[in-house]
Amino acid sequence: MDLAKDHDIKADLDAGSHEDGRWSELLRPGYLAATVTLCLGVALFAFNEFFIATALPTAVADIGGATLLSWAVTLYLVFAILGGAVAANLKARFGARGTLIAAAIVFVGGTMIATTASSMPQVLAGRVFQGFGEGIIAAVCYALIPELFPPRLVPKVFGAEAIVWAMAAFGGPLVSGFVTEHWSWRAAFGVNVPAAAIFVALVLAIVPTQKISIGKSRPIPLLRLTVVGAGILLISVSTTARSVPLMVVALTTALTILWAAVETDRRAAHSILPAGAFALTKPLGTGLWVVLLMPLAQASGSVYLIYGLQHVWNFSPTAAGFSGALMAISWSVTAILVASLHSHDLRVKLIQTGPALLSLGLVGLTIAVAIDEFRLVFPSQIAIGAGFGVSWGPLSQLMMDVSPHRERDKTSAFLPTLQSAGYAIGAAICGLTANLQGFDEKASVATMHGALFAVFIVATMISTASLYFGLRTVRLATKPSGRNAGEAAVQAVSGNQSVVLSDE
Repeated sequence: MDLAKDHDIKADLDAGSHEDGRWSELLRPGYLAATVTLCLGVALFAFNEFFIATALPTAVADIGGATLLSWAVTLYLVFAILGGAVAANLKARFGARGTLIAAAIVFVGGTMIATTASSMPQVLAGRVFQGFGEGIIAAVCYALIPELFPPRLVPKVFGAEAIVWAMAAFGGPLVSGFVTEHWSWRAAFGVNVPAAAIFVALVLAIVPTQKISIGKSRPIPLLRLTVVGAGILLISVSTTARSVPLMVVALTTALTILWAAVETDRRAAHSILPAGAFALTKPLGTGLWVVLLMPLAQASGSVYLIYGLQHVWNFSPTAAGFSGALMAISWSVTAILVASLHSHDLRVKLIQTGPALLSLGLVGLTIAVAIDEFRLVFPSQIAIGAGFGVSWGPLSQLMMDVSPHRERDKTSAFLPTLQSAGYAIGAAICGLTANLQGFDEKASVATMHGALFAVFIVATMISTASLYFGLRTVRLATKPSGRNAGEAAVQAVSGNQSVVLSDE
């Protein structure tokens, strides 16, 4: 089955570019397979993270390797970012269909290595392949959204993917815990295999084969990717440093490496980043700062909030985990509501509300620690989730709209990669902040209070920076020049449904 055969996409695009889409349209025969495929691609990434994190402690009890436990997350994240960074190049060289199938095979290979492992180093090897394959899948799925759906349905697709993330955050640990408890940790690892098989079947069904022009394909910048990977790996390693000065040196060196890599990429003939990335005078540049800084700030809660609830306020693991589920539910519900809005301009203006709600939530967490009032945690988590829900889908769509058509693949693929990088950098900065306050597993409750307070103060400052960039992004995007660029991008999508194979 070819999606173009079941539904006249171009005619639908021309007729519906300026109309409001309906949720029910995602379930129509012409779009149902595409919706399921892209959501399943995101689900592989989202659920795999929670499945492995939940089952790993049991795996360590069986095969050993407790000292390497953190590396299972570190290596997966680093190679997922690298996979995402190279995804646009691979899509340009081999087409979306071939790239997705190859990435799924790599992902399944890594899953099988981890599932059958008899030692932790073997699990780590599997995680490397899992991360690289899934990083490519997530990035290409983002890039396919404007190719498989008309502009009026793009907000609905992002809303559907927000639901997937919420389901993963809420149900992933429960499903993995149940499977691990009643079968084995290997079974929890192996759940990804049938899901990946279904994904490949759907890709074969809906993603058309493309004619690849080898002469126009861009070379893969392996040296720059290696430097970026080294920088991100050094960020992750910095969190394990035994002394604060060593952590400061490692983190500073890592950030310097990444900054140098970005500057080098700007001048490269075949860049990884889209043109205008991180520029302060373009909505694409300032918007990408928001994509980086919001996860960077929210990493404070991801890393330390549940720990604080358990060790400062004596919550059970289940009750502490509820705060994370509450944020995920808030994110999902808000994303659905925003995607249902009829006005595109209103959705764009709401982008600046996201960082504002995130800042409000982080201020709430700071106050909760300062006055020792755990009940403030829950409305704060709701505010944080709503911040992402209200802004993430419209921001992602805006980044595609303001990109030149030839740069759209780069921009789309870069969004989940940049989000992951934000969480990695945020975790390192929060770790450094907490360690400077004397935080460790033997710390007193008073020391933990001080460390958590410092972490949330730093996170609030970062979220305030994201608010500045959010306000600037909306202002630049709603100026006549920014609006014309967005309209031109939408017209390019509407008028040309074929996949761009080269952006040079």
